[in-house]
Amino acid sequence: MEKRIVVLGAGAIGSSVGADLTRAGHDVVLIDQWPAHVEAMKANGLRVVMSDEDLHTPVRAYHLCEVCTLNQRFDIVLFAAKSYDTCWMAEFIKPYLKPDGVLVGLQNGMNDESIVPIVGYSRTMGCVVELSAEVFTPGLVQRNTTHDSTWFAFGELHGRVTPRLRELEEIMSCVARISITTNIWGAKWAKLVNSSMILSVFGMLGLQSWEATDIPGVFKLCIKVGRETMAVGTALGYTIEPIFGFTAEEFAGSTDEVVEKLLRAVLGHLGPSARKARGVVLQDYLKGRRSETEFLTGVVVKKGKEANIPTPANEAVNHINQQIRLGVLKPDRSNLALAEEMLH
Repeated sequence: MEKRIVVLGAGAIGSSVGADLTRAGHDVVLIDQWPAHVEAMKANGLRVVMSDEDLHTPVRAYHLCEVCTLNQRFDIVLFAAKSYDTCWMAEFIKPYLKPDGVLVGLQNGMNDESIVPIVGYSRTMGCVVELSAEVFTPGLVQRNTTHDSTWFAFGELHGRVTPRLRELEEIMSCVARISITTNIWGAKWAKLVNSSMILSVFGMLGLQSWEATDIPGVFKLCIKVGRETMAVGTALGYTIEPIFGFTAEEFAGSTDEVVEKLLRAVLGHLGPSARKARGVVLQDYLKGRRSETEFLTGVVVKKGKEANIPTPANEAVNHINQQIRLGVLKPDRSNLALAEEMLH
């Protein structure tokens, strides 16, 4: 029987996924809290622009306040909300998730820890996402990674390969290259290594990836942040899982070598879009809204204290991003000197 799917959080990632699933003929609805975006999708569908394709797809879109009129329950919730909206949105969609349904978090960070107490362990599945996209205009998504360069990994929290995991792999194959992992926690922590040193660092500097990695001091700071995040994950008992399609052999080597591979991988995935792509933290700052850094770098700092692992570079980056949120600082490359000063 065809699965009923809802994409909850139709921002850049959710919209990209929802459009692809719709085009593939799946029974899918998109739900979002940005009124203008929902109205644009209702009126004109979704336009997703990539370096190799320009797709225009009619979609079924709903405002949050309209969900109660759907009068149906879903087999699969693809949860693409911001990390800081995780708890309330999981509670919001819980009544609409079938008893044997599954909620899959298409998010950065380690948010499954917050989702499980709400919808239940058996109805939660983990995911690692490598899809770069942005939406500044209602109904229009700039997708920076093509279908070939987009990568998702799915895994059950208990690590077994189940029929529903294989089914999700098939369903999502229209969106990206798909991997199945028996170590989703290790894979998600590996993505956190990437997110903490790229999204948080580049965001606080107000720089795009291609600009930031050309600055030696930025590269060194990223390596420090990534090295600390790897150390915290290891102390917590995670076995760092190769992600982005890397093999175990390619992930062998020193911590710094692995961290550098993760750092450079993102630029490679962006391909022709590298010079116009902006990380999600920078996007949030440009939109004048709250970023997710407390759920990325902030988590590393928090977990580091719990594991008694020093995280001075993450603490410096986290502090600067907090100051940006408070309006004390602005995203600017001068924040690099501030971070370096804090580390001496």
